[in-house]
Amino acid sequence: MLTEGQVNDHRGAAALFDALPQAALLIGDRGYDSDGFRAALAAQGTTPCIPPRRNRKVQHEYDVGLYKTRHKVENMFAKLKDWRRVVTRYDRCADIFMGTITLAAIVIFWLPK
Repeated sequence: MLTEGQVNDHRGAAALFDALPQAALLIGDRGYDSDGFRAALAAQGTTPCIPPRRNRKVQHEYDVGLYKTRHKVENMFAKLKDWRRVVTRYDRCADIFMGTITLAAIVIFWLPK
């Protein structure tokens, strides 16, 4: 699902929440730090590993060591952003854009460098 560029991360996650697989843990960045999203995860039995926003009055605890493994996901996005067509989003149709991302992922991860 593609959302508009100005939509907050936790609102996009709320739209996808029912499609999330059952998991014991969810690692997310500060953009997913909202009381509603944390409550929905707790109701599902998922432990959030989300650092709190800096301006939060109640700072939630999270596993800093586990959160550092998120760099693998960030590295994947960095490699996808090497593809100019993905970064500038030339494709207006969501299906074609998803196909472009899929093709880029195949080339990046499965073909020898």
